[in-house]
Amino acid sequence: MSSTSTIDTSAMDRVLRDAVGAGHAPNVVAVAADRDGIIYEGAAGPRAAGAPEPVSADSHFRIMSMTKMVGTVAALQLRDRGELEFDAPIDTYRPEFADIQVMEGFDGENPVLRPPASRATVAQLVTHTSGLSYWFWNADILKWEQATGTPNVLAGKTVIFDAPMVADPGTTFEYGINTDWLGRVVEAASGKSLDVYLKENITGPLGMAETTFVPSAEQRANLVPVHVQDKDGTWAVTEIDLPTEPEYYTAGHGLYSTPRDYLKFQRMLLGGGTLDGVEVLRKSTVDEAFTNQVGEIEFPAHIPTADPATTHDLDLGPGLKWGWGLVLTTAQQPGMRAPGSGAWAGLCNTHFWVDPASGVTGAIYSQSLPFVPPGQLQMYADFERALYASL
Repeated sequence: MSSTSTIDTSAMDRVLRDAVGAGHAPNVVAVAADRDGIIYEGAAGPRAAGAPEPVSADSHFRIMSMTKMVGTVAALQLRDRGELEFDAPIDTYRPEFADIQVMEGFDGENPVLRPPASRATVAQLVTHTSGLSYWFWNADILKWEQATGTPNVLAGKTVIFDAPMVADPGTTFEYGINTDWLGRVVEAASGKSLDVYLKENITGPLGMAETTFVPSAEQRANLVPVHVQDKDGTWAVTEIDLPTEPEYYTAGHGLYSTPRDYLKFQRMLLGGGTLDGVEVLRKSTVDEAFTNQVGEIEFPAHIPTADPATTHDLDLGPGLKWGWGLVLTTAQQPGMRAPGSGAWAGLCNTHFWVDPASGVTGAIYSQSLPFVPPGQLQMYADFERALYASL
């Protein structure tokens, strides 16, 4: 499948087809748009390994941490409306956050905890500088979960909100359960559950009918399963999924969507907060999202894995910054997105970027673990270069 765009799509189609043919991904969908609308849709491979049905831009995916930007937009909306203060301590809205301490290490198997040097703010949740972390990129959090019998955040249990910080607020970038906490802040500030708030204020107004925390039976039947690769390179379907009845709706990873549906959200960001006459955010607020919000703190050039079954090492290179919910490109790479572009990804290998300077946005979707295998990262980069070469 490819688009009927007037641009030459052959190179992009070939990237997708070759990556699946080489076994780098079980399947792939890619989409792109400019400020006028969709300019590319393409796909390769089956929805499920060994099955005849092809994957498509209307297939449903667990978008995992691509949920984070939707939750961030919710918080930015509330800030625009004067209902949420980013500089306020988190415990202003969620008093239980005052109990969260910093873990300095372990005494045997016992975590060593101390009070944080300062009260973490809402803005630090948005920028992943609160000190909270994830198990798959922080060995101490993995050990804490094992020592305390706490399931990781994907289990959907509220006990994860007992997890300690691993650094003092405002001292470093540490990717973690920040946006899960942010979703709870949104609920407190708005007086609505997260699912209701997003539907009434973001996904509903944007016409994103396929984006949901709770897929219908029809949507679930259309869901691309998570794949893993056998030792011989064969892709196999798994039963890996998010819990169907979580104890809370999470802004960190809980949404399901389709590439075509989420592209509406990307186009809203590309349009400065407005899509088809519907304003979701002020343009000035969107501009802030694409602006460095972490000062001298760097997004790590290399993040080693603490859980190889979940993710490979992440190597995005030096010079990246963080805005509101987005990792920001600061230097031009030949044939790729312009400086000032914002992007993020989901754990099951979905990626999107928005490039305001070039007036284009794109995304690429598969559904597999572990995260960021080299072959899929190369496919992502090759697709991006082929897209820009076609413009």
